[in-house]
Amino acid sequence: MLVDQHGRIINYLRLAVTDRCNLRCFYCMPAEGIDYIDRKELLSYEEMLRLCTLLVAQGVKKIRITGGEPFLRKDLISFLEKLASIPGLEEWHLTTNGTLSTDLVAQLKKLNVASVNLSLDTLDRQRFLNITRRDLLPQVMATLDALLEQGIKTKINAVVMARHNIEDIIPLINLSKEQALDVRFIEEMPFNGSARQGMEQWDHVAILEYIKKYFPDLQKVADPLFSTSANYQVPGFKGKMGIIAAYSRTFCGTCNRIRLTPKGVLKTCLYDKGTFNVKDILRAGATDAQLLIAIQEAINSKAIDGIAAETARAKDITESMASIGG
Repeated sequence: MLVDQHGRIINYLRLAVTDRCNLRCFYCMPAEGIDYIDRKELLSYEEMLRLCTLLVAQGVKKIRITGGEPFLRKDLISFLEKLASIPGLEEWHLTTNGTLSTDLVAQLKKLNVASVNLSLDTLDRQRFLNITRRDLLPQVMATLDALLEQGIKTKINAVVMARHNIEDIIPLINLSKEQALDVRFIEEMPFNGSARQGMEQWDHVAILEYIKKYFPDLQKVADPLFSTSANYQVPGFKGKMGIIAAYSRTFCGTCNRIRLTPKGVLKTCLYDKGTFNVKDILRAGATDAQLLIAIQEAINSKAIDGIAAETARAKDITESMASIGG
């Protein structure tokens, strides 16, 4: 098993298959001038499968596929078929913006996807255009309908942004009234591809206080093991809602995850600068044993929480979330 210096078992991998995205959400990346990774610098599917197989053999039970937008990577479904068949992998999950995947939902169901996180910050078409710089809300809603029709466990992820989508918080929660889906509100983070600091922000406390004004009988429910969200339910609603303190980082103490960026950088924390490039030693001919030694050494230096990881990097965060993996 993979265990960090704080005694935490690492059994969850977030794997970003591409840094490319067909949206331009202002909180994630600039409108233009994006320096995408050259395709030959991306981890190949074969390299990803080798790494995933190796990590699963060491106790990783859960893998989440992220991007960028994963469905911009050619032949993704074929890769997912191989990923889903790795011996010992208990569950695989997917995060998508839903703009390209409506017709692929049935295939995800056949591949036994455990859940899909759908990025959706607003239900208003004009606000969606303002936030994403693309007029694609109908496509996202079609994917949401398809996911629910197929009975796939679905979570909506909404980044809460002052002066941009506060009025969408309650309508999004209302989606869970008749549908057994979860709606999660995420604190805005500084991973937008620039050095934007001191941003106006709604933290997890402000988000909860706002929601309670409309749902004063909101009930706290048990949080699953390793949950990043504090979870609640409106009495009578079929679904639940959660708040992720992604910037406040109140959940870090039980962290069980590592990340691989599209170009193969291993990150033991979202807020660290990356430990080493797995792709480089893969292509230099490293054996599985050598890979494991390098990965365990990186995990041994995993920070106790995101605040410590950000402090250790000693410079402002300027990455785009798409280049790290959502």
